[in-house]
Parts: sequence; structure tokens; C-alpha cells
Amino acid sequence: MADLRDVPFSVLDLAPVSTGSTSAAALRNSVDLARHVERLGFHRFWVAEHHNMVGIASSSPAVLIGHIAGATTSIRVGSGGVMLPNHTPLVVAEQFGMLEAFHPGRIDLGIGRAPGTDQLTASALRRTADISADGFPHDLREVMAFFDGSFPSGHLYAQITAVPARGNMPAMWLLGSSGYSAQVAAYLGLPFAFAHHFSPDNTLPALALYRAGFRPSATLPKPYAMVAAAVVCADSDERARWLALPGALSFVRLRAGYPELLPSPECAAAYPYTDAERQAIQTRQAHQIVGDPETVQRGLTDLLERTAADELMLTTIVHDHADRLRSYDLVAALHAL
Repeated sequence: MADLRDVPFSVLDLAPVSTGSTSAAALRNSVDLARHVERLGFHRFWVAEHHNMVGIASSSPAVLIGHIAGATTSIRVGSGGVMLPNHTPLVVAEQFGMLEAFHPGRIDLGIGRAPGTDQLTASALRRTADISADGFPHDLREVMAFFDGSFPSGHLYAQITAVPARGNMPAMWLLGSSGYSAQVAAYLGLPFAFAHHFSPDNTLPALALYRAGFRPSATLPKPYAMVAAAVVCADSDERARWLALPGALSFVRLRAGYPELLPSPECAAAYPYTDAERQAIQTRQAHQIVGDPETVQRGLTDLLERTAADELMLTTIVHDHADRLRSYDLVAALHAL
């Protein structure tokens, strides 16, 4: 039987904006949460990039990471992730080189190949006609080359020195929700973070591809896989299910094309769900870990046994900040941090 104490626990945060609150308050809550989980002994704290979603305030990971790293002392801080199609490789290298220069040895650059938003917003971000992720491998190579100066002789960008990226390379990760990203991570010898919380059916196949195809690199001699899971822990199963209701309604609204602020549990309970919406929620919640400490321990242990993950990353979306802090308190006690 897997032992949860054998792997690090980390946190993925989206800076959720709840009804009755503001994006500014959500960002302050993210900083407070980072301080809180650092005291609890969590290993790393990542923030995700989303755009044009009023209920998610983490639109600029580099800026938020700087504030969080400055407010903490030991926890690793990073992106989960920077969505590379939205940015030029040089800008990413400069931003994260600067973060690493300010906070040496504590910064993670997790990179994803999806835009993390709708097509119109993606176009506004990159301001180019090509907003697909087809150029991802090329852009990823450029990011790495701006950090380590590995552009081949004669390359147009070989004469560019990315300051302060050169000499200040953070730990690089590849994020994914499919086999494609798993294979790229394996080929490049990078650690791989899989988004089990929204792509659970692909988790085991992607991890198998990553491990089978892994090629050792200068920074990583063997595969290292982190699995992200949606978790809500409370003092009772009933309370945890109640707290998880807003996330379910947000999922329904997002699928319908009109994301809103994170609703209260009362609002989510009173919402007139259609049969199709209820079915979609049930399917989604079947892969979430929601309950009291005993239920969550069983769920996390099962996930660890099935995935053989080297690290678990937990994301908790609830309406009230105090309930989110409490959830991580309970999980930390399980982990005996």
C-alpha cells in the first residue's frame, strides 16, 4: 500500500474570485495561502495562467510569483503554468530569469502548450494570426536556448543575450493533459506535471508514455512525474461536498461559455441544473477527492498507488478563503508534514 508520507505535497492555485469579493482580494488570498502552506510544510506553490475569466485572477503568473516568492522564504514558487502560445520565448526567459535572480533556487518555470483561454483572447495576447499551439516545440527550444545560450552558430538569435536569464535558469517543467506533452517532456528529459484534475482519463496513458520514452538530461537523470488533483477536505464528508458545490457550478457555467465569479454554496445548491449538467458534474466529481480526512486519505492513497507519482499537487477551489485554509490544514495533518 502506498504511503502518502513518501512523496512531497504541493499546491496549485488559480486565485479564485468569489462572489461578494474582488480580484484584488483574491490575489491577496493567494499570497496568504502561500504563506500558510509554507508553514504547513508543502513543497511548492504554483499559480496557473488564465485569461478572460472573471472568476480567476491569475492572469499574469510572473507578477504573482514575484509577490508570493517575496512574501515567503523557503517554499518553491512557480507557474502551473505559463501558456507558451500566449508569449514570445524571449519574454518568458527574461521574466523567469529575473525571478530566479531575485529568488535563486526557488523558482519553477512550468510551461504548457494550450492558450488557457478562448481564441479571440489568445489573438489579443499574442497579436498574431497564428494562435495555434503547433509551434510549441520550436518555442520551447527557444526559451531553453535563451537561458543557456545554446542557439547554434549562425542562428539569428545567437547574438541576443537574454538578461538576466543567462546564468539564472529556473527549474523547468513541462505541463500536460495528453500524451503529446508527455512525449515532449520525455524527449527533452524534463520533469512532467500532469493535469489529472481536468483530464483524468489520460493520466495513466500519458504517464506510461513519459516513463517509457524518457531520455536522461543534464538536469534530470530519471523520470519525475507530478500529478495534480482536485481536493476538498473538511471535518465531514457532508461539509466537504457542500464546499465543493461552487466548483461544480463554475464548471457548468464554463462549459456553457459564460464563466462567472465563484458562487456561494447556497447559490450552487439552488441552481436549476439540467439532467445533462448533473451528469457532467457527476462524471467530473468521480475523479475529484472530496470528503473528511479519512475519505481524502483513501482517495490520495489510491491516486498515488495507481499513478506511482513522485509528487502530488493539490488544487482546492472553495468559496471562502477560511475553508480553503482549513482544507490544507487537514491534508497537511494527513501527510504528517
